[in-house]
Amino acid sequence: MKRRALLHRATLAVPAAALPVRRPHGARTRRVVVVGSALTEIAFALGAGGQVVAVDSTSRFPGAAQHLVQIGYMRALPPEGIVSLHPDLLLLSSEAGPPDALAVLRAARQRMVVVEDRAGPACVVAKIEAVAKALQCDGRELAACFAADAAALDPAIAGAGRPRVLFVLSLSRGAPMVSGRATHAASMLQWAGAANAIDAFEGFRPLSAEAALAAAPDLVVMMQHALAEAGGPEALFETPQLRFTPAAAARRVIGIDGAYAFGWGPRSAHARRDLAAAFGAQGLPVLPARPWV
Repeated sequence: MKRRALLHRATLAVPAAALPVRRPHGARTRRVVVVGSALTEIAFALGAGGQVVAVDSTSRFPGAAQHLVQIGYMRALPPEGIVSLHPDLLLLSSEAGPPDALAVLRAARQRMVVVEDRAGPACVVAKIEAVAKALQCDGRELAACFAADAAALDPAIAGAGRPRVLFVLSLSRGAPMVSGRATHAASMLQWAGAANAIDAFEGFRPLSAEAALAAAPDLVVMMQHALAEAGGPEALFETPQLRFTPAAAARRVIGIDGAYAFGWGPRSAHARRDLAAAFGAQGLPVLPARPWV
């Protein structure tokens, strides 16, 4: 019953202006629903934003995406609400779900393209190529610009020191939920020239005081909204787990937009530069002011 109610609300949330308009036979207007912040950014960077009619709640950039129909969180998709939009294409991150919602969309004969949501510069290029193919766009210039921006940073970052950086996802009942290996955040920290302070496990786990002392982070990185929800730097460093770390002694914490820094989309090279600068890298080149950044 709760699931039916959720789907019903999602269907009702579709503005009348977003419903399909009858067009002459043979018209080629595209209606695309995009799920995943990186894919949305790529679609707009390719100049295909006019085809996008709806996005998920993680797709907050560019600003124009916020004025489209919002279909909810990417891992809790409402299939009936999506079908009511009559899309020509569903462009989905591999993180989209749940599986039963995807099964409903397949049963409704929705055309779906699923793009792997992986971390790393090569994966950004692969995402650009996949989105360009799905949207029948030429993605070569966007991919080449991203690769050039990323490569321009390599010499300065390679010659910099490697501070020990701890990524804190959130404070759960006062215990920091932190990143180990094999996360989007860990990959970005390393690409930006830092050593991920936690390497004893993969994914995210609560941090104990003992593990924090062993990790000895020089600084902490958090998403801006999570840092604010935690009560700011003072509250963060008053937690028993972090109180006696080098980061707490220096009061070093960086708040950054999560989709920008860890979404692994077309803005990732610029996010790499911003983080590398915050980590103390010198001689970083100024990257071009790309229109998609």
